[in-house]
Amino acid sequence: MAIFSVSRVELKGVAACVPPFIDENRESALMPLDEMEKLIESIGVERKHIVDKNTCTSDLCCKAAEELIGRLDWKKEEIDCLVFVSQTPDYILPATSCLLQERLGLSKECYTLDVSLGCSGWVYGLSVISGLLANGEMKKGLLLVGDTTSKTTSPEDKSSWPLFGDAGTATALEYKEESKGFTFHMAADGSGWEAIVVPDGGYRNPYSEDTLRMEQHSEGVVMNRLHCRLDGMTVFSFAISKAPKSVKTLLEKLKMDREQIDFYLFHQANFFLNETIRKKLKLNEGQVPYSLKNFGNTSCATIPLTMVSELRSKLEAEKLKMIGCGFGVGLSWGSVYFETNEIVCPELVIY
Repeated sequence: MAIFSVSRVELKGVAACVPPFIDENRESALMPLDEMEKLIESIGVERKHIVDKNTCTSDLCCKAAEELIGRLDWKKEEIDCLVFVSQTPDYILPATSCLLQERLGLSKECYTLDVSLGCSGWVYGLSVISGLLANGEMKKGLLLVGDTTSKTTSPEDKSSWPLFGDAGTATALEYKEESKGFTFHMAADGSGWEAIVVPDGGYRNPYSEDTLRMEQHSEGVVMNRLHCRLDGMTVFSFAISKAPKSVKTLLEKLKMDREQIDFYLFHQANFFLNETIRKKLKLNEGQVPYSLKNFGNTSCATIPLTMVSELRSKLEAEKLKMIGCGFGVGLSWGSVYFETNEIVCPELVIY
């Protein structure tokens, strides 16, 4: 079982960036307003931020990182590692983390790495970068996590377009001898890979003359083979089973009761699904913040975005015990326990 702890690493700050354009679901032509109101009640998303055609995930992450580095008063030459987590990179190759090293003005001796994960990406990325810092040879690191999911979602898909938004985030970590660090539970089940998939554009199914052909899959669902296909029922069954078990596994490992955790930060999949998880775990509403209403499902960015948009004042002023839990594409899931103590958390960046 992949359950482990990484000590001597401290979370120092978190920042998030979203694009300025706001797509209001109630103004959508995808369905009548009464039908949209029912959908909003279910998914919890009233609006989301959408990038223009020239903006990439790296642009949003770069802005969040610049804001966070400035607030922390870190010297860029002291940042030893950068991990970029996304499924919407700039290019097939080179790795986007290399480009971000140059754009941010980090040292050429900086360790860089791309991780291709979606919904569970922040938790997995946190495990990677904390592991890099744990022995103290590298002291400071940046975890940049985000997706521009609007680029992989068909605007003619009434089942998915109202749900997904775009965001980029930055999380700063530092080696600290006395820090308790993080405890993780990780898991994957590749047999469920077809539940969330972009069929073409990789090397299994290369781009072809058929790739961009728009096809109707059902009423109100028109997409091509570069658009994400989502099997909602399979994902729902997977999430409400695996996410609660992962959190319980972590609590058992830590020998903690659920009431001892200040906040549970779940991947913002959709409101109905997340509420099912919350109720299965018997958590109070106040323990489970949501950012879905104004930002939608932003893939791997949802947990740090929720920290910034919903918990900023508490993060800056209080000492908190938290569990983050991501679950989705892969299929992949994981949970992490961590503590924060008056960390740096800038206001949401709009770019």
